[in-house]
Amino acid sequence: MWYAQQPGRRARQIIGDGAALLWIALWAGAAVTAHRLIGLPGRTAPHDRAELPLLGPRMTGTLHDAGGRLADAAPSGTAPVQALAVLAATALFVVPVGLLLALWLPRRIRWTRQAAAARELAATEDGRELLALRALVRPLDELARFTDAGPGRLAEGWREADPAVLAALADVELRHLGLSKS
Repeated sequence: MWYAQQPGRRARQIIGDGAALLWIALWAGAAVTAHRLIGLPGRTAPHDRAELPLLGPRMTGTLHDAGGRLADAAPSGTAPVQALAVLAATALFVVPVGLLLALWLPRRIRWTRQAAAARELAATEDGRELLALRALVRPLDELARFTDAGPGRLAEGWREADPAVLAALADVELRHLGLSKS
């Protein structure tokens, strides 16, 4: 299960995943362009002065000039310049994409695992009871939004294993994860 059943939450997840892919693609393009600009200093053919995505001609000129200065300072030959171009392009890609993956990917994986576990628990009676218990430990105002019964009644129904209360509480937990449309 990769996406929630609730339309709003599913839309946010899809938009977030799309934004992450776009971010990766943009930095990949920027890294390739930077590699070309740094790796080809001294050549001023129009096709060599490609613009960096979203940054425009000023940044392109700056990177090209920086590549030229680095090439002039480097030992003779193209091997050091090419190595520098690869290193710079790799850093330009790895740093922003690494930060994104460090922040976004663990949350996405955690939600996927929680959703799979909750689905598995919801399939059994004991599992639904455990989901109901999880719902009971949520803040009282959150429980009040999802159920008509008061918190005392919910706790009492859970202790007495009232099937209706257990089902309502389990549904609260499933809704919290975005796995129930109701």
